[in-house]
Amino acid sequence: MKYQITPFGSVEQQPVELITLKNSHKMQLSITNYGCIVTSIQTPDKHGKIADINLGYESLDKYLKGHPFFSAFAGRYANRIANASFELDGIFYQLAANEALHTHLHGGHQGFDKKIWGYDIEEKEQEIWIHLHRVSPDNEEGYPGNLTVTHSIGLDEQNQIHFNYKATTDKPTILNFVNHGYYNLAGADSGHINNHLLKVYADFYTPCDEQNIPTGEILSVKHTGFDFRELTPIKDNMAKLPLGSIDHNFVLNGTPYTKDLHKAAELYEATSGRKMEVFTTQPGVQIYNARYLQDAGFIGRHGKEYEGFAGICFETQHFPDSPHHPHFPSVRLNPEEIFIEKTLHRFSW
Repeated sequence: MKYQITPFGSVEQQPVELITLKNSHKMQLSITNYGCIVTSIQTPDKHGKIADINLGYESLDKYLKGHPFFSAFAGRYANRIANASFELDGIFYQLAANEALHTHLHGGHQGFDKKIWGYDIEEKEQEIWIHLHRVSPDNEEGYPGNLTVTHSIGLDEQNQIHFNYKATTDKPTILNFVNHGYYNLAGADSGHINNHLLKVYADFYTPCDEQNIPTGEILSVKHTGFDFRELTPIKDNMAKLPLGSIDHNFVLNGTPYTKDLHKAAELYEATSGRKMEVFTTQPGVQIYNARYLQDAGFIGRHGKEYEGFAGICFETQHFPDSPHHPHFPSVRLNPEEIFIEKTLHRFSW
């Protein structure tokens, strides 16, 4: 296991760095301490050819100009909160409405994805970890409590990437943490992911209204375009959905309300032979097939525009808009508690 640190620019005269981790199997992971963004994931294919399977940019400047949360840390509350507000213990909290005028999305205007994080590196024989940390001050983006956060990202010799989260607060608050990576196992600049095969370990999903806010229902995926209980070409289910768009929370099977890792999804691409497995302690996963990239004009590493459906996200999470749905798993954190969640991405080829 090896690592390298290189300058990656600056934000408001604060230096930003790029940390690259490598294992002995030619897998390479790069992270910047701006937004805890994973800028690159390089793996071999079945023929030994290396490609980057993570949509992103080669420079900090492109991230600063705006991007659709490419592999960034979304928080304090990832996903959506209706009416950009919530109540906790009878107190009303107003958040930033940064989507569709009435919706709070991924932590607001200046969420965790736009902060510079301190970090430490931990080396072990079979793995290397970057422990990114900061304190989110009371009332940041409208949230109560000084929240102390550590986001640990690791690479090991089993070709696994770890995304671990830990947080404490000095006031009751809400939180929901996500790594918002976009994956294309054929290579980030290879076009759409519609021919990938996908399996999601979920019998149920949470339907949404026209603003992508959960209605509160929990419905079966059976006979819908969200039925990925068996390995299925993504395009087959896209044909059953309006505009082929998937941007929904899946309720994971197994033991989703314990802190044990359970399987959330599998993704496979036949030409490269690459496979990705997702495990998590979280109760849900938001699957997003990046339809809206087609309208944005984001230019990738090699000057090629990322087209619609160029990647797929596995946002392991608590459910969207949980503060307004008491029957959803709780997103509350109290001062005497420690928030801990883990996600693991296993790659093979």
